Amino acid sequence: MLDILVLRFDAPIFSLGGPIVDRNNITREFPSASAMTGLIGNALGYHHRDADSLQDLQRRLRYAARSDCPGQLIVDYQIVDLGQSLMCQGGWTTYRVLEKRSGGRAKTDTHPRYRWYRADSVMTVALTLRDTGASPTTDEVEQALKQPARPLFIGRKCCIPSGPLLFGRIHAKSLLAALQGTPLAHRPGYTRQATVQAWWPADKDDPIQDHRMMVVTDERDWKNQIHAGQRNIRHGKIRVSVGDTNDDAE
Repeated sequence: MLDILVLRFDAPIFSLGGPIVDRNNITREFPSASAMTGLIGNALGYHHRDADSLQDLQRRLRYAARSDCPGQLIVDYQIVDLGQSLMCQGGWTTYRVLEKRSGGRAKTDTHPRYRWYRADSVMTVALTLRDTGASPTTDEVEQALKQPARPLFIGRKCCIPSGPLLFGRIHAKSLLAALQGTPLAHRPGYTRQATVQAWWPADKDDPIQDHRMMVVTDERDWKNQIHAGQRNIRHGKIRVSVGDTNDDAE
């Protein structure tokens, strides 16, 4: 049996990570490995300079996700005039350091960008850790999600959760079984479905026929700050307990 933490992503908008093509910053349908690593690492108080710790955390994380309420895709068109005098003077970072643009960032042209989000969506994630005796332990991750070192967000800093991310802690034979046994989230105005979309690791066979294999590039080389590597996941529909309107985990 696996020791599994169940998270619930519920926010007005959130972003799940995805490749940036030209000026389009898309969002996937499921959380990327780098996004999950960043979320847990942020809760634990890791910094970008803690590349080895983040790389090890990403290696140890195993998770599966399901879409309780798909919501809809929206796009935010952003534009900034880098030639404005205030933009050229730099700005204060969260570490109280004045940062000025240099090199390619010192351009003074207009910079547009399209950022994609999921709106009115709810997602449930089941996660566990390889090498259970290593640090951080499941207990440490659970405590960090309850009392994070820094404010948490789902994908981008503007994506503030509507409530605590930690939904509960359970034991199940697999991540998929954990998703199937956790009642669906309740969203007013949305009729919950007994069959929902799910994504889970492809390293083991699962008794679900209606699925397809996917090759994704969603891991991060935290030392060099680039995305690299490929992994296989499964995508399909699973049956889930609808439960009642009480969203409290048992």
